[in-house]
Parts: sequence; C-alpha cells; structure tokens
Amino acid sequence: MVDNSGRHAKRRYLPRGPIAIGAGVVALALVAGLLAVAARRGADRPDGVAATILASPEPPPTLEQPPVVQSWPRWGVTHTQYSLDNETPEVRARASDLFSRVPMLQNQHIMGWGAGNPEPAPGKYDFRDLDRRVKLMATTRAQPVLTLCCAPDWMKGGSEGRTSWSKIEVAPRRDHFDDFAELAATVAKRYPTVTHFMVWNEFKGFWDEAHNNWDVEAYTDLYNRVYDALKKVNPKIQVGGPYIPVDSHVSTANASELKGPWGVVDRRVLDSVDYWLQHKKGADFIVVDGYSVSSDRGVVPDEFTALKKFSTVTAWLRQASGDLPVWWAEWYVAPDNADWDEQHYTAVKTVAMMEFARSGAATALYWSPQRKGGGDCPGCLWSPADGQEMPMAGVLSGFTRWFPAGAQLVDVRVSDPRVQVLAVDKQMIMVNTASTPLSVDVDGRRFQLNPYDVKWADRGQ
Repeated sequence: MVDNSGRHAKRRYLPRGPIAIGAGVVALALVAGLLAVAARRGADRPDGVAATILASPEPPPTLEQPPVVQSWPRWGVTHTQYSLDNETPEVRARASDLFSRVPMLQNQHIMGWGAGNPEPAPGKYDFRDLDRRVKLMATTRAQPVLTLCCAPDWMKGGSEGRTSWSKIEVAPRRDHFDDFAELAATVAKRYPTVTHFMVWNEFKGFWDEAHNNWDVEAYTDLYNRVYDALKKVNPKIQVGGPYIPVDSHVSTANASELKGPWGVVDRRVLDSVDYWLQHKKGADFIVVDGYSVSSDRGVVPDEFTALKKFSTVTAWLRQASGDLPVWWAEWYVAPDNADWDEQHYTAVKTVAMMEFARSGAATALYWSPQRKGGGDCPGCLWSPADGQEMPMAGVLSGFTRWFPAGAQLVDVRVSDPRVQVLAVDKQMIMVNTASTPLSVDVDGRRFQLNPYDVKWADRGQ
C-alpha cells in the first residue's frame, strides 16, 4: 500500500506562447511514443497488485460502545498510513493515553490511509485492516467516524481481484455508484457503533478537465445513493458531504464574493456547494476542507491573519446551509516550503483551532502526519522513536476537554494584541504570535510568554 498524504493534488497551469507550444508538441510526441511502447509491453499484464481474496469472510469485531459525552467533542484526528496499530508494543503503550484520556473524535477512511482494499472483487470482502482501525478507535474511547473513500479498482475500470494504489484518487464510474453505495451499507452494518459517515474525500476524481470545473452533479448523484443506503441501514446514522476543498487565491480569476485579507475563495467551490445543497437527498452536517494558504501567493498577509479564512468560510457555510453543523475534515496552515520549528507550527495550528471555535464550527479533524520509525515528525502527536507526547497532542486533548461544541466562550482582556486568547469560565489558552518574548497582562494577571509560546492557565478562581 502506498503512503498518501490525502491532500488534494494542486492543479498545474501550463505556460503559454510559441516556445511553450513547441515544447509541448515535442513532449506530447515523446509521451505518446512511450505510452505506445508501454501498452505493447503491458497489454497482457493486469494493473496493480493481486488483492487477498479470503476463503471465508472474517466475522465482525466485537466493539465497545463509544463513551457517553455531554457535548459533541468537536475536535479529533484522522488516522493515516501509520497510527498506533502500526507501532511497537512499547510505543503503543506510551502513546495510547493521548487518545483515551479525553474521548475525542477519531476518523478512518475505508480504503487507503492505513486500510487495504475492502472489496477486491464484487461481494468478496477483506475488512481486516479496517477492523483493526475501528477496534483501535473503540479501545481508545473514540467517538468514531468513517470516511467513505476510496473505491475498489473494479468500480473504476480496473481488474477484479487487484489493487492499483497509484489510482487511489480515481472516482468510481457512474455505473458502479450503486455498488459503492452497497459497500457503504455493508460497512455500516459491520460497525453498528459507528454512526457518523463522510461521503468521499476532496472530490477526488470529480474534476472535469473539459469544463475546468468540479463535476458536482456526478458527485451529488453518488452522495444521494450512499445517503439512501446508509439511512436504510439505520435512520439514526449521520451523513455529511460534500467534503470539497475550499481553495482561495489572491488573483481575481474565478473570484467569489467571499474574501478577506487572506485572499478570495474560488467561485467554483461555492457554486458546487450551492448545487449540492439544492440537490442532496438530505444531510446531517456539511463537510469541507482547505488551506489557510492561498494557491497562488502563499501565506497572505501573514500566517496568523490568514487563519481568518476558516472563520469566514464557516460563517458562509452556516448561512448557506440553513445552519447545518459545519465540519472541517482537514485543515492546513503552512506553505510547503515553511521552515517553522515545532513551536511555531504549534502556535499557528492552535490559533487556527481558536478560529474554528469562535466561528462555531461543529467539528475540526486534525490530519495526522504520523510517520514510522525515528527522526523528526513535525506536527505528530507522539514521537515515532519512543512514543513520547508531542505538543499537538496536548493542544488537541485540551481543546476537546475545554472547548467542545457549544462551549460558552468568554472575552478576557489582553494588553497586547499579539497574544491570542480563547477562554471559558474555568480555563484559557494563550498563544504568543510574535517571534519575540512578551510580557503581557491577560485576564488581570501577568504572564511571560516565549516566542510562539502556547500556554494554558486556570481562571475563575
């Protein structure tokens, strides 16, 4: 199985002009020749690797019921290629408390990002990987969520009994939408403790090159079939979409009315959301993801002001949807070439979570960057080398405890605007957004904050 970050691929724009066109013709001719040779060599070679076809299906796992919580936790993590189930017993023992000490949301995709092909041939299932991840969520007291992505190869033109991980982001063909919906229903029946499902991921495979736009009509067709299938399994199941990436840029191309100092949201995204809202069978929540970073100019005007995009988009989604709960399935805050240290990363991510809380987002899932083995792991929840807790683990569990959905936020006085604060009656968290130390009065008390410091403090004593 290949490692896949899960972020949507950025669309590349080709240069224009005589030189570019000439180079393009030569390149196309070369590519065409290589493809012809490859086709002749691989005509009799099936694509992908042989998938395991079990002689008899594994019985469903026995799962503990999720813990009863007073308020929806709001915060959580998406498991990716490597998680606790891939660690050594020693690392697993140290790191498991990071999830279980405060019941939080945990999300897993049904294929990819740690899970193998769940249906390598029609009606032939292999849920071993998914079973392991769902059991991990149950044993660490999660409120479990499953993302219904991605699709087995035979649903998207590939061979039965084989898996081509290079095509993980291909959408199922339209004549297999019902097959994918049936797979979703099978998953829901197998894991009755899971009652929240997101349909697909980032519109993967639904980009229409011919029209330079999202094929939202096809996605909505898939969504509606999955929605009906899940509700037939259990009407109490909560279903959400469209899980579209909210791109923004500084240039005026495809500009919408949604803008700020961070840039402008791509009009095609908002049009797609509007179409889905008008044509969906139903929805229990609305899902998006995105970067605070612009697609054409990087961070604008700075990494902390850019985070206001999350609040602006959340407010628009709540208004456009009639106040459906807003879920951010993924959120990213740094350009690819950022040279920030761990403290800087943690500060920016913490302020992003403040924006979600202030704007009333119902859910924000942290995409785990966990790696296998030693070495640096920026943003990880535990050190791959020894299982020791890393800064984002404390931020996530602290926000889950003190700032669940519906938490009553209170304003506190801050003497320096470079310090961001989020507070409830008994607790607050402060972030120094400056690269220099600050001495600051917060809520009537003096604090010394290091550069990009993140500090919790009791209040209301």
